[in-house]
Amino acid sequence: MKKILVANRGEIAIRVFRACAELGIKTVGIYAAEDEYSVHRFKADEAYLVGKGKRPIDAYLDIEDIIRTAKKAGAQGIHPGYGFLSENLGFAQRCEEEGLIFIGPSTHHLDIFGDKIKAKAAAVEAGIQSIPGSDGPVDTVEEVLDFAKTHEYPIMIKAALGGGGRGMRVAHDEKEARDGYERAKSEAKAAFGSDEVYVEKYISNPKHIEVQILGDKHGNVVHLFERDCSVQRRHQKVVEVAPCVAMDEAQREKICQAAVQLMKHVGYINAGTVEFLVEGDKFYFIEVNPRVQVEHTITEMITNLDIVTTQILIAQGKDLHKEIGIPQQKDIRFEGVAIQCRVTTEDPANQFMPDTGKIDTYRSRGGFGVRLDVGNAYAGAVVTPYFDSLLVKVCTHAATFDQAIQKMMRCLKEFRVRGVKTNILFMRNVVSHPAFRSGEAKTTFIDNTPELFDF
Repeated sequence: MKKILVANRGEIAIRVFRACAELGIKTVGIYAAEDEYSVHRFKADEAYLVGKGKRPIDAYLDIEDIIRTAKKAGAQGIHPGYGFLSENLGFAQRCEEEGLIFIGPSTHHLDIFGDKIKAKAAAVEAGIQSIPGSDGPVDTVEEVLDFAKTHEYPIMIKAALGGGGRGMRVAHDEKEARDGYERAKSEAKAAFGSDEVYVEKYISNPKHIEVQILGDKHGNVVHLFERDCSVQRRHQKVVEVAPCVAMDEAQREKICQAAVQLMKHVGYINAGTVEFLVEGDKFYFIEVNPRVQVEHTITEMITNLDIVTTQILIAQGKDLHKEIGIPQQKDIRFEGVAIQCRVTTEDPANQFMPDTGKIDTYRSRGGFGVRLDVGNAYAGAVVTPYFDSLLVKVCTHAATFDQAIQKMMRCLKEFRVRGVKTNILFMRNVVSHPAFRSGEAKTTFIDNTPELFDF
């Protein structure tokens, strides 16, 4: 490939542009009308307006206009980033039909892992334990109630498609089950275009662990160890840590090998993440994210392996070991611990409502062991209500978890953002809290720790 279009915006578009530049590949950016002055537009070698006349989000979902732009610009491949069209089977199929390389998994894998019910079936076939759940989608609330009678409350009603915490409802009794069923279907329809939902037993206080996978077209599959994504709010990840500091080597080996086992079973290609809930010594498969993750950064920091560059090389058909230079599994190591905090323009004192307006002052800090992935964060930038509220991803890397926390605290204290509200004070409370510092924080940590909101 000599030219790649990146079908995304913000920090992830810039991240892909940089990977392309290092490989000597020209880049094409796209932007909605409301993103006319977005930084990513100017980081590309060339950029084009897409979705003219459409709503901002819809512009980045305009499959036909994006493909038209790619062909007009002479791009040979499209990198979807994360979010937007990254898991859209129809988009990948259209790329294939038009002779464009989709830099991600095959359409076969998107079909399997884009549907949580199919994904669960694939995991079971591969011999991976999953959470007890319904055999396929549930079509009536009575089926939900029957499941609850068999497996007992609490249960979780989940959208079959999509992710990101949308279309998910926990029910502790019949009333919540009835209400949750309707709400989950409604959210799923609005977010993913399908109101298909399924039901499973709710694991009430687990750790959320995900394993980073790379696979090529030659049958090679390796893991790059795990990330602890347990610090969440409403099923949305807030802080991530790599590796999981509360996990011993024996359990790490079991979980990482289970992830490889599944991905080898399906012949997975490109970057992906296998996600598990961990309760004591047991772990349960929940889903696969068939794309690069927001938090890929911290895996790169501890392994010193470039995931995005590898995605592009895999898409070109190169061998993971012989041509790309990824070591054999036994030789892949991690060093130290890395933490990622997602700094957003949200007000934690007001139910995390997104704030908008002009950034009057923006001063970020760096230093040894610090990585910042930034989209539109600078003095004078206007934060609009149209897109995700992510301002900057702050990552720190050190020899120990405590040292990584110390670096993160120093970075968060040095930030100066004026003109819009941010979650920085909240993040400082999270990473300095004893439960987080112990490495034992579970998925209920934020919900059960009201002092995090004392500013």
